[in-house]
Amino acid sequence: MSHLVNLLSALSPMGKRWLMAVGDSVALAVMVTAATSLAFGDVAWGRAILAVLIAIVIALPIFAWCGLYRAIIRYISDHALWAITKAVTVASVLWGLAVREIFTDHGAQQLAVAVILFWTFALVGVGGSRFIARWVLWWPLRRQFGGRQVLIFGANDAGWQLVSALRQGKEFFPAAFLDEDPLVIGKEIGGVRVFGMDSLGMLVSRYEIRDAIVALPQASELQRKRVVEALQRFNLRVRVMPPVADFTAGRYLPRIVREVDVGDLLGRDGVVPDMELMRESVSGRVVMVTGAGGSIGSELCRQIALLDPVRLVLVEINEYALYRVQQALLELGFSDLVPALGSIEDRDWLRDLIQRHGITTIFHAAAYKHVPLVEQNALQGIRNNVLGSKALVEAALAEGIERFVLISSDKAVHPTNVMGATKRWSELLVLAAAHRCLQERLPCRFSMVRFGNVLGSSGSVVPLFKRQIERGGPITVTHPEVTRYFMSIHEAVELVLQASSLAEGGEVFLLDMGEPVSILDLARKLITLAGLSLRDAAHPDGDIEIVFTGLRPGEKLHEELVIGANVQPTRHPKIRRADEPWIDADRLHAWVRLLEQAIARRDEALAREITLVVAQQPDGEELDRLFSEFAHRLGMKGTVVSLARPTVGQRRVALG
Repeated sequence: MSHLVNLLSALSPMGKRWLMAVGDSVALAVMVTAATSLAFGDVAWGRAILAVLIAIVIALPIFAWCGLYRAIIRYISDHALWAITKAVTVASVLWGLAVREIFTDHGAQQLAVAVILFWTFALVGVGGSRFIARWVLWWPLRRQFGGRQVLIFGANDAGWQLVSALRQGKEFFPAAFLDEDPLVIGKEIGGVRVFGMDSLGMLVSRYEIRDAIVALPQASELQRKRVVEALQRFNLRVRVMPPVADFTAGRYLPRIVREVDVGDLLGRDGVVPDMELMRESVSGRVVMVTGAGGSIGSELCRQIALLDPVRLVLVEINEYALYRVQQALLELGFSDLVPALGSIEDRDWLRDLIQRHGITTIFHAAAYKHVPLVEQNALQGIRNNVLGSKALVEAALAEGIERFVLISSDKAVHPTNVMGATKRWSELLVLAAAHRCLQERLPCRFSMVRFGNVLGSSGSVVPLFKRQIERGGPITVTHPEVTRYFMSIHEAVELVLQASSLAEGGEVFLLDMGEPVSILDLARKLITLAGLSLRDAAHPDGDIEIVFTGLRPGEKLHEELVIGANVQPTRHPKIRRADEPWIDADRLHAWVRLLEQAIARRDEALAREITLVVAQQPDGEELDRLFSEFAHRLGMKGTVVSLARPTVGQRRVALG
């Protein structure tokens, strides 16, 4: 059966039409013979053959005129019954008029019976044969791909290549093309019929299709967003082919088709990366990435590996995460790797790494970033994020690296939680080092890049919501009004690399995150994308419920991206820069010593308080007063030599 189906599918469109015409001719011969025999009794062979020929000559042109040879058998619908009935009726009447001169020795009543029998037999034979053929053609496909037929939006070269690829496997069978171009609708491409969007409901219900693939690699994000939203109205699981730029830039994915994510619904067009900017800070250089096994760190490593660095040093404290990113890079064909297992709090180890491998560029992505976990483990979060950043900055300064880029977060802006406060401390440490380099004319360029949530990163709401949906719900949302900025992990890293090349020292680069996204809307869209429905008071029979749990300690309703309003454009349309308040190195390091004392005493409450106070950056006099107060509480003698504003790098702090 499968061999027969493959043989029939391989025929050209014209070959299939001729085969259908021959089949109809044979059917008509049988139907005419049966009708005349029943109506007239024994009929002479000559008159019987003539009656058959007349039927064929009359019926085939009428069948063609009614579109019976334009329809593809595999996709023939119940609506085709009307066309078949109309064609058979016209052919039967004309046949009756034509053969009445042949059967003159029979009465009008017998002739009418013959016409009615011919009409009945022809309707059953011509119509039934098509629906039987449809079942035969679909039978092996249903057995092999049952419940996994897929619609492909885009009757183009990419769509046809996708059809060829899908036919090589057994996961999905391409059932039909969808397109909006009237020039291709109704045509057949490689044995797959092209339908308009108005046929989508019929295809989904008739063939029980639950999946769709959007094959528009050259379309804009807005175009893809519109198509995805149209498809998801029918509860289809939607996948998309990635943009052409993902291939031309060398970013080959293990699977061409990925599941649609919320990034496809944000409606934001990406900007083609400036490859000169991408390469400037990493090509031909020895690059270190801290937190190399994390979401941002591993994507940084993948993209850097494609930009021809001399060597890539992977710093990671988690052994398994380090192993995974190392294997991923080896699979990409990049082998100039140094997997470095250790903590960024170890300054001497970091200095040794920089010296031995001649590191020139550092991307600092290592941090504990999950707000609730850091809130519950404040001492470890402060130690890793603040003291680790201090050790890395000091090692970079001591060894004279060329570029240092901190990966920061919107949670560092006016922080209300420990994690955000530690990220602000990291920013202040980098800014202090940058201003020292500028004042002492050192060649190091320290900068930082700040952005919001990354879609799909570990701990982000998207994978959490997907897991909750897979378990049948409910989805937990903290507050109905909470919003966040979102960006795809790939785009974020591209912009980080380009910002690193724009740095001259001391910049806070802000990535264009678009408009903030409602987390509640995000949850609703993910439910729809999963082919499910929302269960609420208005829809008690829905699949997934959304439950509000309340804001967590330190969590904001809305995040911000900038401190103050001094934001300026750069030569990249999606990267801005800001000049923000900073604290000079001497004063900041004095505060670090206070923090170290609180951590050494395991005084979590005091360490938390110190971290939040400095991160919220009161004015100079208040900061100095608080310093003396905390020093006194720790039993340390602290004197502030200058009470000048802490945004000028001239004061000195002494601790005794």
